[in-house]
Amino acid sequence: MKSYVATPQTAERDWYVVDAQGKALGRLASKIASILRGKNKPTYTPHMDAGDFVVVVNAQQVHLTGRKLDQKMYYHYTGYPGGIRGISARKLLASKPEELLRIAVKGMLPKNTLGRNLLKKLKIYADGEHPHEAQQPKPLEL
Repeated sequence: MKSYVATPQTAERDWYVVDAQGKALGRLASKIASILRGKNKPTYTPHMDAGDFVVVVNAQQVHLTGRKLDQKMYYHYTGYPGGIRGISARKLLASKPEELLRIAVKGMLPKNTLGRNLLKKLKIYADGEHPHEAQQPKPLEL
């Protein structure tokens, strides 16, 4: 009996569409990260990209529990001394709702080349429209 190892040629990728309206941010992000990695398939291989594409619509209507909208801060460094900048989740959701979900999913993926390639398969849109009808994405209930 030999162990099965997936190869790039044998990877079958599907497209899924997820409606984020009213969903909790962290729970939604963990399900999306699992699908991007391919952990929902029997052919999952940790070092291979065997996951599916995920299209998220209505990202601006994602839900944060408790007082996270005002208390949760997202920081970035400009590269200059004293250049730490922060923005609250409420302001980020108002200005760039796609980025809020992208940051959450990115934190749940591997921090290497594989994780960066997996993140490219995530397509996020603030409203209910997306340009990926040609790929015939299947609706995914989370």
